[in-house]
Amino acid sequence: MNTLQSPRKRTFRRRFQLCLLPLVVFLSTGCLGEEDLERPQPLYGEEPVEYPLTLWDIGVEGETLLRVRVTDTGMIDSIEVSKSSGHLGLDSAAVHGVRDLTFQPGRSNGRRARMWATLPVVFSKGSQGADPVLGRE
Repeated sequence: MNTLQSPRKRTFRRRFQLCLLPLVVFLSTGCLGEEDLERPQPLYGEEPVEYPLTLWDIGVEGETLLRVRVTDTGMIDSIEVSKSSGHLGLDSAAVHGVRDLTFQPGRSNGRRARMWATLPVVFSKGSQGADPVLGRE
């Protein structure tokens, strides 16, 4: 078997390597976390989540941790339950309550960007009153 490569094969390999190098540099700088990120922040007014009355009456409490995808205009376009409260009724109330919540959009390198945010919703009958508490994560 001949170990010498034809000039044509060497030229192709050299071109491929030269094209691959900028791609690797681009991908690695994006993965190093050098971009300036500002996470979305909820714009609070009235508390949008209602404590389910039947669960209030029987003393069910808990915390639902939600992941919400916030658009570059500050609206929520997707909601996931990241950590359940252990009660489907509280989780459902949390999801339904925050779907119309508005946010200050997140920013990436100074520009508005769509990104995920974590939003804890606490259902407690404690001294804070009957409304669930939206926390900041």
